[in-house]
Amino acid sequence: MAEGETNGAAAEGLPPPPPVPPDFTPAKTEIEPVKKKILRVPMARRGVGNKGQKIQILTNHFKVNVNNVDGHFFHYSVALFYEDGRPVDGKGVGRKVLDTVHETYDTELAGKDFAYDGEKSLFTIGALPRNKMEFTVVLDDVISNRNNGNSSPGGHGSPNEADRKRLRRPYQSKTFKVEISFAAKIPMQAIANALRGQESENSQEALRVLDIILRQHAAKQGCLLVRQSFFHNDPKNFVDVGAGVLGCRGFHSSFRTTQSGLSLNIDVSTTMIIQPGPVVDFLIANQNAKDPFSLDWAKAKRVLKNLRVKTSPTNQEYKITGLSDRPCREQLFTLKQKGKDADGEVQTTEVTVFDYFVNHRNIELRYSADLPCINVGKPKRPTFFPIELCSLVSLQRYTKSLSTFQRSSLVEKSRQKPQERMQVLSNALKINQYDAEPLLRSCGISISNNFTQIEGRVLPPPKLKTGGDDFVPRNGRWNFNNKRLVDPTKIERWAVVNFSARCNVQGLVSDLIKCGKQKGIMVEDPFDVFEESPQVRRAPPLVRVEKMFEQVQSKLPGAPKFLLCLLPERKNCDVYGPWKRKNLAEYGIVTQCIAPTRVNDQYITNVLLKINAKLGGLNSMLTVEHSPAIPMVSKVPTIILGMDVSHGSPGQSDVPSIAAVVSSRQWPSISRYRASVRTQSPKVEMIDNLFKRTSDTEDDGIMREALLDFYVSSGKRKPEHIIIFRDGVSESQFSQVLNVELDQIIEACKFLDEKWSPKFVVIVAQKNHHTKFFQPNDPNNVPPGTIIDNKVCHPRNYDFYLCAHAGMIGTTRPTHYHVLYDELGFSADDLQELVHNLSYVYQRSTTAISVVAPICYAHLAATQMGQWMKFEDASETSSSHNGVTNAGPVSVPQLPKLEEKVSSSMFFC
Repeated sequence: MAEGETNGAAAEGLPPPPPVPPDFTPAKTEIEPVKKKILRVPMARRGVGNKGQKIQILTNHFKVNVNNVDGHFFHYSVALFYEDGRPVDGKGVGRKVLDTVHETYDTELAGKDFAYDGEKSLFTIGALPRNKMEFTVVLDDVISNRNNGNSSPGGHGSPNEADRKRLRRPYQSKTFKVEISFAAKIPMQAIANALRGQESENSQEALRVLDIILRQHAAKQGCLLVRQSFFHNDPKNFVDVGAGVLGCRGFHSSFRTTQSGLSLNIDVSTTMIIQPGPVVDFLIANQNAKDPFSLDWAKAKRVLKNLRVKTSPTNQEYKITGLSDRPCREQLFTLKQKGKDADGEVQTTEVTVFDYFVNHRNIELRYSADLPCINVGKPKRPTFFPIELCSLVSLQRYTKSLSTFQRSSLVEKSRQKPQERMQVLSNALKINQYDAEPLLRSCGISISNNFTQIEGRVLPPPKLKTGGDDFVPRNGRWNFNNKRLVDPTKIERWAVVNFSARCNVQGLVSDLIKCGKQKGIMVEDPFDVFEESPQVRRAPPLVRVEKMFEQVQSKLPGAPKFLLCLLPERKNCDVYGPWKRKNLAEYGIVTQCIAPTRVNDQYITNVLLKINAKLGGLNSMLTVEHSPAIPMVSKVPTIILGMDVSHGSPGQSDVPSIAAVVSSRQWPSISRYRASVRTQSPKVEMIDNLFKRTSDTEDDGIMREALLDFYVSSGKRKPEHIIIFRDGVSESQFSQVLNVELDQIIEACKFLDEKWSPKFVVIVAQKNHHTKFFQPNDPNNVPPGTIIDNKVCHPRNYDFYLCAHAGMIGTTRPTHYHVLYDELGFSADDLQELVHNLSYVYQRSTTAISVVAPICYAHLAATQMGQWMKFEDASETSSSHNGVTNAGPVSVPQLPKLEEKVSSSMFFC
């Protein structure tokens, strides 16, 4: 109000406004409503928590001192051209060219050092002599970066010495023109501002410059760079994960602004590379073949394309463009002769690649004669090499998704206990010698060699309730030995279907009945056990599922309530997706799939926990849920949401992404959930179906489903509080979560009831960050319940790290929670306790989990529904495979809806 009054007072003394001309149309009217919308920004920290036992912790943040905050970074744009004016498009050549510029034109550049990002940006400390500068440089032998397929005019393999002399000028060196032009000036003061919590474009840019300096430092040491990680070419860092793929261990490093100043976060990082060495050895490993003569060459051609090889004996580097159509002893090419004929024309003869290398070059070939040649030339001008002369260069990334076997092998081989990880990181700092980096020195930057010491707190575990007594978990774990479940269900009207798994089915069923009894679950005898007939085993997955259902329908008196399904292999059984889909979408039957390899009491108990949750029971709950005493949640109807989007593998650009929203039901419970799942455009991280208006009265969005179910299951109460946990978004997307997703949720609420305005809390959980915690002088991981909200957290925003679980293997990865929005006014302690509690309500296990249960459930629901899509009939999803045109977005096949009987069940459990 006060603002309006002062404006009014000031307006009194002004002359009247000029008259409006008659033909004038105001232009602003339509934009007006948009202007009113205030963008939400992540909230500031309201204070720190105090609960819990204090504990000293070390973290992999290394303190950075910045002495020169008065200077400026100057940002220049870099453009590279060939001699004839064509822009350079090849990757990797940029660094070589600019290194040469730096060496050749040192005086014109006033002796300045560069920080170059390898592409179009270059930074200096202080300005270069002129705003626009042009240079010409000549590079010898750039073949390794940009293969021109013309290593020799004859189109044959590496040139011999006589050819070499003739070739040296035009082919082995290239001329480049480099234009460097001023783009922006970034004050170093921006770093100091960011440390005070005043972030700006400038501060992000300034930190980016520091990160680029580190990347360049690594590039100069010959490292492979992947975003903010770098990998040295050292076989000690390679582990074989199978099929010709190696895990390569390196380091992540990035500058972070924290409450205690600027720090350098260094962590161990792994990327996948192709096994270096002879091409044949790689192919044999990749295809699991017994020798080079049993390789599938069509497959080999796909996997080799664009990989770089060195050829012996000259050690030149080329990029593979393909394979020859014929074997080496039959593949012909035109060889130019030394002399000329009588008319002065160059004479040519046709020779085979094999003949050329063996007879003209005197190179012995042991096994290449009957194998295809490697082509490193252009489509019109091939250049062939016998395969045994080619070796794959080291540090070439493998970007396809790993198989289940490769992934588990990688996890097993790259685990590091906390002490080992600390040792590796300490060594990394010594090896990298950042103090010697000239640019960091001229910024006045020095980096400490010591892990930052911080104070954490260990929150006490919550009390849990089972069918008998309440108990307190120890070390983040508990069990159901001699305990009944808090809300056991009945397993009735059920049957077993066996897809050719070899196991004692009768023994399994009697174990299930006996174990169920101890836990309070009444398990009736099954109607029948349906065995898959041997003729069907080799049929496609959809057919196997159909045939099994025909059996079930022909023998059972009515629809079963539950089916236990035995699968032959544990992971990736292709019957799984179609089977789940048939049960849940068409018939509304709850089903549990198992692959019984080692069946013991623990196994049967775990299976029963899942079945009980799916059938609507509850295994354990928080005591505070029962005597409703959760701050902000128990007194007022509150719905808790977990939101996640899962994407296809890196190589699949046309697989729809799957958004899942899990919502709590039966308030005041925070242990029971249901899920809504939708497909959306590939690789889109924002959920776009939260509110989906189809007419004036219809909303087909995810939120409507969740809110209506809450209303019905919570005694006709609308939620007045909505607490949202969002997974998988980076800091750059926080604004979209707050201003796009939250707006859709508010719209969905308003659409149900115009007068209803619930209050919101929005929290993002991140797992893929690089902050780790260690106990000084203790080989174990930090204890479960360890929380950190000081020193290494954000200088302004409200974030904290929590290790809710007991890390049993490797080094615990804490979850980084960002509280973006809180209209309820939680105290730091109450909010942290709620997040901690939600790590103890996961019904599938008897341990605290590393991230809140609703997010885990959203992840499970998205993954399970993703399996449904995999075996769709090709025609249904053809639009997303062949119909990719530039006319518009790919049409995304929708998931079938869950059948009503199971739509609110914990089917994902």
